[in-house]
Formats: sequence, structure tokens, C-alpha cells
Amino acid sequence: MQRLRVPIVKAIGEASSRLPADDPTIRTTLKRDLEETFADEPETLIVEEMGLGHGATRVDVAVVNGHLHGFEVKSDRDTLRRLPRQAHIYNKVLDYATLVLGPHHVEPGMRLVPDWWGIKLVEKLADGSVRLADVRVPRLNQSVDGLSVAKLLWRHEALRVLEELGALSGFRSKTRLLLYARLVEAVSLNWLRARVRQQLRARLNWRPLARPASYGGLGQL
Repeated sequence: MQRLRVPIVKAIGEASSRLPADDPTIRTTLKRDLEETFADEPETLIVEEMGLGHGATRVDVAVVNGHLHGFEVKSDRDTLRRLPRQAHIYNKVLDYATLVLGPHHVEPGMRLVPDWWGIKLVEKLADGSVRLADVRVPRLNQSVDGLSVAKLLWRHEALRVLEELGALSGFRSKTRLLLYARLVEAVSLNWLRARVRQQLRARLNWRPLARPASYGGLGQL
């Protein structure tokens, strides 16, 4: 019986390495790669499950620094059924977007997102580990929507920005949507995008998965 244990374990390990990589494994690899990329940039925030459109969808992993870059993971164990709806929302908010795909999804996935999206291929190695290979480098989104960007702010944050701008009069008790509309009316799109990114990096009460930001100086754009 002892002689059989090694080949059985080996066979199980080989079978496991052939199985598609699951979402948690891919996310772990993606986060590790991003942490290494931005290790020398303490102003960069990396956060999981960042809500867009007041919770209409969530970005699997987001990088917030001089740009807002979202990464959507679709392992071969997932379906692409929700991707068109997700992409529609991402296209209004993100400066850059990258789709991280299992081999089975690469061709159909590329057809479901705009050509400015980046594509990363999930490669499962013989030892069961995962690496991500660039198939297409992301380009800057040219169709960001100001109102959708403003919705990234929580209500009290939007109130604070309007107050700083001297544009809060008559709006303090208004709904969130009216506050966001007021912001879009009061500033340029580029200013708004920069200010929202700044606020995201400065938040102290992100969910625990967020890497703490070391960024300050909210009034200095």
C-alpha cells in the first residue's frame, strides 16, 4: 500500500494542474503582480470589488493613482453572460480597463469589449500556479461620462467638494443625483476625474481588502 501512495498523489496533482484556474487563484496572481508593479508608488491604491453606478456592478480589482484602471476577471469556470452589461458601465467610468481571461474565453471575450480594453491571458503552469500574459495593452478611454464618474463619490464627499468650490448654496439637502449633476456643471471633466481619484485614494474606511492609502492634501489639485 505504501508503494501506491506516491503515484496516486502524483496523478491527482497532474489532474489538478489541468483543471481551469479558478477566480480566487487568478485574483491572487493579479493582485500580486499589481503590488509588485506599484511597490515604489505609495500613492497608488489597489482595491477589490469597487462599486460603480451605486452598486450596479463591481470592478474585480481597481488601481487608483493618476488614472483609474479596472480589471475584470473571467476564468474558464465563469460565463461571459454579464460581461456586456458590465462593460457598458465600465466604459463610462474607467480611464483604462483590462479583461483577464481564461484560454477558453479569449476570442469571445475580445469581441465583447471595445478595442481600447487591455486583454490578459491566464496561463496555468504545470505546478498548478498561474501567470498572466499580455495579449493586448489597454489604451486611454476617450468616452468617460462625467456624471458616472461623480457617482463614485459618497454623498458627504460630494457635499464637501461642492462646498470647497463655493457651489453648494441651495444644494445641501438635495438628492445625490442632483449633487452629482451640480458637480458636473461646476467643473471640467478632467478636474472632476482628478478630484474623484484623489478622494478615492484618501478614504480611510474602505473595506478591509483595500490597501491603505498614504495620500493626503485633498485641497491641492
